[in-house]
Amino acid sequence: MGTTLSSSLTEIRELKKEVTGLRMDLKRFIEHANQQHVQTALTDLKQNYAGLFANDQVETAKSELSANMVTDCGMRDKCYGVFLDFLQNTSKHIKDGQVSEEIIQSYRDQLKNMREAGPFDRCDTCFSQVYRLFEKQVDLMQSLGIYAENSSTDDIIMDIPEETAVRELLEPIANVLRFQILKSLAAQTRTFSDISALTGLRGGNLLFHIKKLTDTGMILQRHERGDYVITDKGFKTLNAVSELYRETHHP
Repeated sequence: MGTTLSSSLTEIRELKKEVTGLRMDLKRFIEHANQQHVQTALTDLKQNYAGLFANDQVETAKSELSANMVTDCGMRDKCYGVFLDFLQNTSKHIKDGQVSEEIIQSYRDQLKNMREAGPFDRCDTCFSQVYRLFEKQVDLMQSLGIYAENSSTDDIIMDIPEETAVRELLEPIANVLRFQILKSLAAQTRTFSDISALTGLRGGNLLFHIKKLTDTGMILQRHERGDYVITDKGFKTLNAVSELYRETHHP
């Protein structure tokens, strides 16, 4: 009797191990399938809409430079042309399948050299606009999976910028509804109506949460009134949360 009971308990333990192993294999398979879906969606975005994204960045640069550059400066028109030419050149990389760290750094160095050649202290006002517009392009490239910044193994936790990390990583997903939206987009693209049906939110209430995710590069809209799709940043964020959850919540 005792031997039979001991044997049964051993079998149960072995079965539990097998079930746990199968569960982990299934999770890995789902994550891999979802990642393939995300990569397919991002590839579709880059192939079909990269030109629109690039043109939008140029139009934004034109309007924001015109509105924010120093007005009472004799070099304004010349600098405007130089800045716009720079931003048009950098925006072309949005159409590329991949942009290296070296290329991005070369543009940053170019901007730095241009600023050092600027004759006036108030040149900072205009250059700050160019820096901002260029970094917006870089953010878009990262969201589309075109550019991945090299990470150093020497980076330590103390180097994490607190405000940026909270604003751009933690706040967007620190809400049940936004996290639900992000998870749903990891499985498939969805329309505004789909997300409304999923969350029960409508109109401005739903737009508020969608804007939080789009503004931080977690999701993108294919085009005006088009489907929403998770970005590379959004998917990596979900994967990081999933990994953390598995490590801290044992089955």
